[in-house]
Amino acid sequence: MIIGHSMSGGAATIAAATAPDLITGVIELAPFTRKQLNDLGGLMRVKRYRAGATRMGRVALLGSLPAWKQYLDLAYPVKPADWDSELARIEAKLSEPGRMKALQAMCQSAADAGAQLPNVACPVLVIEGSADPDWADPRAEGERIIADLPEGLGELAVIEGAGHYLHAQTAEQVVALTLPFLARTVTRA
Repeated sequence: MIIGHSMSGGAATIAAATAPDLITGVIELAPFTRKQLNDLGGLMRVKRYRAGATRMGRVALLGSLPAWKQYLDLAYPVKPADWDSELARIEAKLSEPGRMKALQAMCQSAADAGAQLPNVACPVLVIEGSADPDWADPRAEGERIIADLPEGLGELAVIEGAGHYLHAQTAEQVVALTLPFLARTVTRA
């Protein structure tokens, strides 16, 4: 079993496709599995998506810490109880030498794990947050991932009101979706 969030969601897909004897199931949380193309229509229609893309562009191109903090404000529509201390920790870490460059490199990554989706042989649960600013339509992104998997292997859940960091914002809901999936997939191992 492997769980990946965001960019590591794509890494989980690659692991499952290339090591099917080791991976019995995959859970992808708000994953960047497929190559992302700018959704021009979505940029025009969806304010949350336009704001997220603008802020991420400033991070990727300029290394802007204020833009990253503004992106996080969008990506966490429901703030965890420790939000203020977490934001201070993030700011301190990204102020260390080389950290912003690493974040910029991640933002500019053009990795495409989507090509591996047809090679996955285990069950996959994709969990999206309906308020994730990384997609104009997070549900549609999840549906496209499921559609590219072999028939019957994928399932999609969308947590209403959750953003990109749904495991931190809605941990109980993520656990409630994860435990039954684990019970089904672990028994296959």
